[in-house]
Amino acid sequence: MRFSRKDLISSLATGFYTGFIAWRIFDFLNIPAYANISFSWLMIAVPFLWILGVNLGYLLGRWFNFFNQFGKFAAIGFTNAAVDFGILNFLIFYSGTASGLLFSVFKGISFIAASLHSYFWNKYWSFDAGKEGVSGLEFFKFFGVTIFAALINVSAASIIVNVIGVQFGLAPEAWANIGAVIGSAVALVASFVGFRVLVFKK
Repeated sequence: MRFSRKDLISSLATGFYTGFIAWRIFDFLNIPAYANISFSWLMIAVPFLWILGVNLGYLLGRWFNFFNQFGKFAAIGFTNAAVDFGILNFLIFYSGTASGLLFSVFKGISFIAASLHSYFWNKYWSFDAGKEGVSGLEFFKFFGVTIFAALINVSAASIIVNVIGVQFGLAPEAWANIGAVIGSAVALVASFVGFRVLVFKK
């Protein structure tokens, strides 16, 4: 497979608004910028990274076919995370509430929005399954895989943080982030397999 016009447009679009959302979140969280340079450069850098990632997927796909989809799937995965965090932080910013029951409601809204975003981008771009149209059964299976992947994410991260515990003399906060990254990586693989085999299988 080759990098197509659809891949270019999709990479530029998702990369641009991923960069934009990340920029606004960093500003909201008052994360210091290096040499006082605005994080707005992410709107240019992220689309470029998405293009490289999709092309790398096609390159590896010459030997392992599933990489033809995985490069696009990974880009959408990071974009989904941006949508999730972006909506969550938007609601926190405008409500002034970052805890309690309202936070749980906000997290539910951001998760559902990111899941809908994930469904359509994966269907029409990553797995190119748009010709079959949208069906209730397909979406039900997609949401089931998404929930399963979320449980794997939380379980893997919890094992790293609560069972294995802090290693290498790191601070608990740093180890918690390592656990979160590992959980996300395991869930990314699980969801890719689930979407490819159960949801968007041609």
